Amino acid sequence: MHVALSSAARPGGSNEDFAVGSAECVVVLDGAGTPEGLPTGCIHGVAWFARTLGSALHSEAVEARGNLAGCLATAIRNTTDLHRGTCDVDSPFSPSATVAVLRSRGAEAEWLVLGDAALVLDHGGEPEVITDQRLAGVASEERAALRTAVPGSVEEGRTHTRLVQAERAMRNTPGGYWVAAADPGAAEEAITGSTPLAHVRRAALLTDGAARFVDTFALGDWSACLDTLQQHGPADLIKQVRDAEFSDPALDRWPRSKMHDDATVIFARP
Repeated sequence: MHVALSSAARPGGSNEDFAVGSAECVVVLDGAGTPEGLPTGCIHGVAWFARTLGSALHSEAVEARGNLAGCLATAIRNTTDLHRGTCDVDSPFSPSATVAVLRSRGAEAEWLVLGDAALVLDHGGEPEVITDQRLAGVASEERAALRTAVPGSVEEGRTHTRLVQAERAMRNTPGGYWVAAADPGAAEEAITGSTPLAHVRRAALLTDGAARFVDTFALGDWSACLDTLQQHGPADLIKQVRDAEFSDPALDRWPRSKMHDDATVIFARP
Protein backbone atom coordinates (compact mmCIF):
# COMPACT_ATOMS: atom_id res chain seq x y z
CA MET A 1 0.00 0.00 0.00
CA HIS A 2 0.99 3.61 -0.60
CA VAL A 3 0.46 5.41 2.71
CA ALA A 4 0.15 9.06 3.80
CA LEU A 5 -0.68 10.06 7.36
CA SER A 6 -1.08 13.11 9.55
CA SER A 7 -1.86 13.52 13.24
CA ALA A 8 -2.48 16.73 15.18
CA ALA A 9 -3.13 17.34 18.86
CA ARG A 10 -6.11 19.44 19.85
CA PRO A 11 -4.95 23.06 20.21
CA GLY A 12 -3.51 23.58 23.67
CA GLY A 13 -3.33 19.87 24.44
CA SER A 14 -1.10 16.85 23.95
CA ASN A 15 -1.82 14.27 21.29
CA GLU A 16 -3.38 11.06 22.61
CA ASP A 17 -3.91 9.63 19.11
CA PHE A 18 -1.38 7.33 17.48
CA ALA A 19 -0.86 6.20 13.88
CA VAL A 20 1.63 3.93 12.19
CA GLY A 21 1.75 2.70 8.62
CA SER A 22 3.76 0.41 6.38
CA ALA A 23 3.28 -1.11 2.95
CA GLU A 24 1.44 -4.06 4.50
CA CYS A 25 -0.50 -2.63 7.42
CA VAL A 26 -1.86 0.69 8.75
CA VAL A 27 -3.10 1.31 12.30
CA VAL A 28 -4.89 4.24 13.94
CA LEU A 29 -5.68 4.56 17.66
CA ASP A 30 -7.57 7.22 19.57
CA GLY A 31 -6.67 7.25 23.25
CA ALA A 32 -9.56 8.06 25.59
CA GLY A 33 -8.75 11.09 27.71
CA THR A 34 -9.90 11.40 31.32
CA PRO A 35 -11.10 14.64 32.96
CA GLU A 36 -8.72 16.19 35.45
CA GLY A 37 -9.41 14.95 38.95
CA LEU A 38 -10.44 11.40 38.02
CA PRO A 39 -7.71 8.94 39.06
CA THR A 40 -6.65 6.71 36.17
CA GLY A 41 -4.58 4.33 38.26
CA CYS A 42 -1.87 4.51 35.59
CA ILE A 43 1.44 6.34 35.96
CA HIS A 44 2.14 6.29 32.21
CA GLY A 45 -0.81 8.12 30.69
CA VAL A 46 -3.09 7.75 27.70
CA ALA A 47 -0.54 8.80 25.06
CA TRP A 48 1.89 6.12 26.28
CA PHE A 49 -0.86 3.50 26.17
CA ALA A 50 -1.97 4.40 22.63
CA ARG A 51 1.61 4.52 21.37
CA THR A 52 2.62 1.25 23.04
CA LEU A 53 -0.49 -0.66 22.05
CA GLY A 54 -0.45 0.71 18.49
CA SER A 55 3.19 -0.23 17.96
CA ALA A 56 2.60 -3.72 19.35
CA LEU A 57 -0.48 -4.21 17.20
CA HIS A 58 1.28 -3.13 14.02
CA SER A 59 4.19 -5.45 14.74
CA GLU A 60 1.88 -8.35 15.50
CA ALA A 61 -0.27 -7.75 12.41
CA VAL A 62 2.78 -7.68 10.12
CA GLU A 63 4.61 -10.63 11.63
CA ALA A 64 1.83 -13.00 12.73
CA ARG A 65 -0.26 -15.29 10.56
CA GLY A 66 -3.38 -14.98 12.70
CA ASN A 67 -6.46 -12.86 12.14
CA LEU A 68 -6.56 -9.22 13.23
CA ALA A 69 -8.72 -9.89 16.27
CA GLY A 70 -6.11 -12.33 17.52
CA CYS A 71 -3.35 -9.83 16.78
CA LEU A 72 -5.20 -7.16 18.78
CA ALA A 73 -5.79 -9.54 21.68
CA THR A 74 -2.07 -10.35 21.83
CA ALA A 75 -1.11 -6.67 21.64
CA ILE A 76 -3.55 -5.80 24.46
CA ARG A 77 -2.23 -8.64 26.61
CA ASN A 78 1.42 -7.66 26.07
CA THR A 79 0.75 -3.96 26.70
CA THR A 80 -1.19 -4.73 29.88
CA ASP A 81 1.64 -6.93 31.13
CA LEU A 82 4.08 -4.04 30.68
CA HIS A 83 2.39 -1.96 33.37
CA ARG A 84 0.38 -4.42 35.45
CA GLY A 85 3.04 -4.29 38.17
CA THR A 86 2.93 -0.51 38.53
CA CYS A 87 -0.62 0.46 37.60
CA ASP A 88 -4.22 -0.43 38.39
CA VAL A 89 -4.93 -1.81 34.93
CA ASP A 90 -8.41 -2.98 35.92
CA SER A 91 -9.63 0.47 36.94
CA PRO A 92 -12.53 1.66 34.74
CA PHE A 93 -10.57 4.89 34.29
CA SER A 94 -7.35 3.19 33.17
CA PRO A 95 -6.18 4.13 29.65
CA SER A 96 -8.09 2.78 26.67
CA ALA A 97 -8.26 3.43 22.95
CA THR A 98 -10.39 2.94 19.88
CA VAL A 99 -8.69 1.05 17.05
CA ALA A 100 -8.84 0.82 13.27
CA VAL A 101 -6.57 -1.48 11.24
CA LEU A 102 -6.26 -2.26 7.54
CA ARG A 103 -3.90 -5.00 6.39
CA SER A 104 -3.06 -6.33 2.94
CA ARG A 105 -2.39 -10.05 3.06
CA GLY A 106 -1.90 -11.76 -0.28
CA ALA A 107 -4.89 -10.94 -2.47
CA GLU A 108 -7.05 -9.85 0.47
CA ALA A 109 -7.55 -6.59 2.34
CA GLU A 110 -8.42 -7.38 5.97
CA TRP A 111 -9.77 -4.86 8.45
CA LEU A 112 -10.74 -4.41 12.08
CA VAL A 113 -12.55 -1.57 13.87
CA LEU A 114 -13.10 -1.36 17.63
CA GLY A 115 -14.78 1.78 18.93
CA ASP A 116 -15.78 4.91 17.05
CA ALA A 117 -12.79 5.22 14.74
CA ALA A 118 -13.82 5.12 11.06
CA LEU A 119 -12.56 3.00 8.18
CA VAL A 120 -13.63 4.18 4.72
CA LEU A 121 -13.22 1.85 1.73
CA ASP A 122 -13.69 2.96 -1.86
CA HIS A 123 -14.73 0.02 -4.02
CA GLY A 124 -16.11 2.29 -6.73
CA GLY A 125 -19.42 4.00 -6.23
CA GLU A 126 -20.56 4.92 -2.72
CA PRO A 127 -17.77 4.39 -0.14
CA GLU A 128 -18.25 1.75 2.52
CA VAL A 129 -17.89 3.20 6.03
CA ILE A 130 -17.16 0.89 8.95
CA THR A 131 -17.39 2.28 12.47
CA ASP A 132 -18.55 1.08 15.88
CA GLN A 133 -21.00 3.49 17.52
CA ARG A 134 -21.94 1.50 20.63
CA LEU A 135 -20.47 4.22 22.86
CA ALA A 136 -23.11 6.66 21.58
CA GLY A 137 -25.81 4.35 22.94
CA VAL A 138 -24.81 4.64 26.62
CA ALA A 139 -25.13 7.48 29.17
CA SER A 140 -27.79 9.25 27.11
CA GLU A 141 -28.97 11.47 29.99
CA GLU A 142 -25.47 12.69 30.80
CA ARG A 143 -24.75 13.26 27.11
CA ALA A 144 -27.91 15.37 26.75
CA ALA A 145 -26.97 17.41 29.83
CA LEU A 146 -23.54 18.16 28.38
CA ARG A 147 -25.08 19.49 25.19
CA THR A 148 -26.99 22.12 27.18
CA ALA A 149 -24.08 23.22 29.40
CA VAL A 150 -22.40 26.56 28.70
CA PRO A 151 -19.06 25.96 26.93
CA GLY A 152 -16.11 26.67 29.21
CA SER A 153 -18.24 26.91 32.34
CA VAL A 154 -17.62 25.15 35.65
CA GLU A 155 -20.88 23.29 35.16
CA GLU A 156 -19.72 22.03 31.78
CA GLY A 157 -16.63 20.57 33.43
CA ARG A 158 -18.69 18.85 36.09
CA THR A 159 -21.16 17.55 33.54
CA HIS A 160 -18.36 16.18 31.39
CA THR A 161 -16.92 14.36 34.39
CA ARG A 162 -20.32 12.81 35.14
CA LEU A 163 -20.59 11.71 31.51
CA VAL A 164 -17.19 10.02 31.57
CA GLN A 165 -18.03 8.28 34.85
CA ALA A 166 -21.28 6.96 33.38
CA GLU A 167 -19.56 5.84 30.18
CA ARG A 168 -16.69 4.09 31.90
CA ALA A 169 -19.13 2.13 34.06
CA MET A 170 -20.30 0.52 30.80
CA ARG A 171 -16.85 0.05 29.25
CA ASN A 172 -16.18 -3.47 28.00
CA THR A 173 -19.39 -4.88 29.46
CA PRO A 174 -22.27 -6.70 27.74
CA GLY A 175 -24.84 -4.13 26.67
CA GLY A 176 -22.23 -1.38 26.87
CA TYR A 177 -19.41 -0.57 24.49
CA TRP A 178 -16.02 -2.08 23.71
CA VAL A 179 -12.57 -0.54 23.36
CA ALA A 180 -8.98 -1.69 23.76
CA ALA A 181 -8.06 -1.47 27.46
CA ALA A 182 -6.69 -4.22 29.71
CA ASP A 183 -8.89 -7.17 28.73
CA PRO A 184 -7.76 -9.04 25.58
CA GLY A 185 -11.29 -10.40 25.28
CA ALA A 186 -12.47 -7.02 23.98
CA ALA A 187 -10.77 -7.84 20.67
CA GLU A 188 -13.44 -10.46 20.00
CA GLU A 189 -16.06 -7.68 20.04
CA ALA A 190 -14.37 -5.80 17.19
CA ILE A 191 -15.99 -5.43 13.78
CA THR A 192 -13.89 -7.36 11.27
CA GLY A 193 -14.02 -8.27 7.62
CA SER A 194 -12.13 -8.68 4.39
CA THR A 195 -12.49 -7.91 0.71
CA PRO A 196 -10.40 -8.61 -2.39
CA LEU A 197 -7.52 -6.15 -2.43
CA ALA A 198 -8.06 -5.57 -6.13
CA HIS A 199 -11.50 -4.12 -5.33
CA VAL A 200 -10.12 -1.43 -3.00
CA ARG A 201 -9.31 1.75 -4.89
CA ARG A 202 -8.69 3.99 -1.87
CA ALA A 203 -9.01 3.72 1.90
CA ALA A 204 -8.93 6.04 4.88
CA LEU A 205 -8.68 5.45 8.63
CA LEU A 206 -9.78 8.35 10.83
CA THR A 207 -10.12 9.01 14.53
CA ASP A 208 -13.42 10.64 15.45
CA GLY A 209 -11.71 14.03 15.72
CA ALA A 210 -10.83 13.85 12.01
CA ALA A 211 -14.14 12.23 11.03
CA ARG A 212 -15.75 15.53 12.11
CA PHE A 213 -15.05 16.57 8.50
CA VAL A 214 -18.14 14.52 7.58
CA ASP A 215 -19.97 13.65 10.80
CA THR A 216 -19.99 17.03 12.56
CA PHE A 217 -19.23 19.83 10.13
CA ALA A 218 -20.55 18.29 6.88
CA LEU A 219 -17.67 19.81 4.93
CA GLY A 220 -18.27 17.01 2.44
CA ASP A 221 -19.52 13.45 2.22
CA TRP A 222 -17.24 10.43 2.45
CA SER A 223 -16.45 10.58 -1.27
CA ALA A 224 -15.38 14.21 -0.83
CA CYS A 225 -13.32 13.18 2.19
CA LEU A 226 -11.42 10.63 0.09
CA ASP A 227 -11.02 13.13 -2.74
CA THR A 228 -9.57 15.70 -0.33
CA LEU A 229 -7.13 13.15 1.03
CA GLN A 230 -6.04 12.07 -2.43
CA GLN A 231 -5.71 15.56 -3.90
CA HIS A 232 -4.46 17.57 -0.92
CA GLY A 233 -3.33 15.10 1.74
CA PRO A 234 -4.32 14.28 5.33
CA ALA A 235 -2.88 17.48 6.82
CA ASP A 236 -5.19 19.58 4.64
CA LEU A 237 -8.26 17.66 5.80
CA ILE A 238 -7.29 18.21 9.44
CA LYS A 239 -6.75 21.92 8.74
CA GLN A 240 -10.27 22.18 7.35
CA VAL A 241 -11.60 20.55 10.51
CA ARG A 242 -9.62 22.98 12.69
CA ASP A 243 -10.86 25.97 10.69
CA ALA A 244 -14.45 24.84 11.22
CA GLU A 245 -13.85 24.36 14.96
CA PHE A 246 -12.36 27.83 15.36
CA SER A 247 -15.21 29.38 13.40
CA ASP A 248 -17.71 28.11 15.99
CA PRO A 249 -16.17 28.81 19.44
CA ALA A 250 -19.57 28.83 21.17
CA LEU A 251 -20.45 25.39 19.75
CA ASP A 252 -23.73 26.85 18.48
CA ARG A 253 -23.61 26.10 14.78
CA TRP A 254 -22.21 22.62 15.27
CA PRO A 255 -23.09 21.26 18.76
CA ARG A 256 -20.38 18.91 20.01
CA SER A 257 -19.03 17.71 23.35
CA LYS A 258 -15.79 19.73 23.06
CA MET A 259 -14.49 22.48 20.82
CA HIS A 260 -11.41 20.59 19.61
CA ASP A 261 -10.27 16.99 19.51
CA ASP A 262 -7.07 15.24 18.51
CA ALA A 263 -7.33 14.38 14.82
CA THR A 264 -5.53 11.63 12.94
CA VAL A 265 -5.89 10.33 9.37
CA ILE A 266 -4.22 7.65 7.30
CA PHE A 267 -4.87 7.57 3.55
CA ALA A 268 -3.88 4.38 1.73
CA ARG A 269 -3.99 3.13 -1.83
CA PRO A 270 -3.04 -0.39 -3.03
